[in-house]
Amino acid sequence: MTGAGRGTAAKVLEKLGYYVIDNLPAPMLADAVRTVGEAGDVDRFALVVDARSRGFFGALVDQVEAVKESGVAVRILYLEAADDVLVRRQEAARRPHPLSHEGRLMDGFDRERDLLRNVRAAADLVIDTTRLNTHQLAQRMQAAFEIPEQYGLRATVVSFGFKYGIPIDADMVADMRFLPNPYWDDDLRALSGLDDPVRTYVEAQPRAVEFLDSYEQLIALLTDGFLHEDKHFLTVAIGCTGGRHRSVAMSEALASRLRAHGVKTLVVHRDLGKE
Repeated sequence: MTGAGRGTAAKVLEKLGYYVIDNLPAPMLADAVRTVGEAGDVDRFALVVDARSRGFFGALVDQVEAVKESGVAVRILYLEAADDVLVRRQEAARRPHPLSHEGRLMDGFDRERDLLRNVRAAADLVIDTTRLNTHQLAQRMQAAFEIPEQYGLRATVVSFGFKYGIPIDADMVADMRFLPNPYWDDDLRALSGLDDPVRTYVEAQPRAVEFLDSYEQLIALLTDGFLHEDKHFLTVAIGCTGGRHRSVAMSEALASRLRAHGVKTLVVHRDLGKE
């Protein structure tokens, strides 16, 4: 989506050694793959496709499938954000939407979402950048693409506050509001789940350990199935009321357990610091 962070994503991929081609019309995808492959010195490259391609969007998914059938490994990354955020970013950039046709900015985004519907459905990884800053998006990108696919499953654990909404790019969502809230302890209220007193308080709850044991087993059960279905990215969202105490502490604890099993795991605390 226009304004969802494709420029940042492209820069990260370049730093990771990808040869990046920006604004390539979808019908040229197969030709680009063949040309780069024949060059012999590029083994990873990325194609940035956005609203400037207009009517070519319809051919993108078919082109990707054709390239896959030729034996080339292809992954689709889809970047999106909430409409109000996209509009605000585009207004700040003082640029019209390529599909607005001199109408309202929102009309352009509506047309773009409609054009991209099939692309989003076929995406291997969807990242919602609504509440991510440039640094956080770069972290997500690096965690997803810095290691070759054969290294297995990569996970992102996102802590969040339900009062700010559930992350729309989450594959799994867990609710930590069943645990006692450290907010009501005067000594812990000003701290966060990154501080040892809060982490000790949360993890000392018997149900917290029970949850971590069960959820760890659940992810382990799903991992082989995900990899068999060629799904290498897992986003787990851990929520509490405000995204400051319980969700943060439990996200860190779950991530630690996943890393112990060899799962490369990134932790993002989406709403920490909002209160």
